[in-house]
Amino acid sequence: MPRKILVVDDDSDNRSALCAMVHALGHSAVDFGSGQEALAFLHTTPSLDLILLDVMMPEMNGYELLTQLRALHGFGTIPVVMVSACDTDSQVLQGYQQGADYYITKPLTLDQLRYGLRLHFGDE
Repeated sequence: MPRKILVVDDDSDNRSALCAMVHALGHSAVDFGSGQEALAFLHTTPSLDLILLDVMMPEMNGYELLTQLRALHGFGTIPVVMVSACDTDSQVLQGYQQGADYYITKPLTLDQLRYGLRLHFGDE
């Protein structure tokens, strides 16, 4: 079943690669290069199935965006997968403490993303 996935990453190459992987797995992707753009979009879009979120972004990092997402009405239970080059134990732990459902470190493979989606959708 195709899902609608939000991709937020300030690096356009990373964003393009993630979107290509999402499409390769049979889903649709909506992408933004900043937390502010993603929040503006979310205020107008009632349905998403999952969010892929980078950590290191200017102005509003992924942890800050995740905190705001969890506070938005209707978005508190949407699965969020952090996809980041931040790979220390403390950075991964911080992602989970902020409310991430799963954490994948970059660079990632299609199989890693497929597994992360399968955890939440169960039908991949």
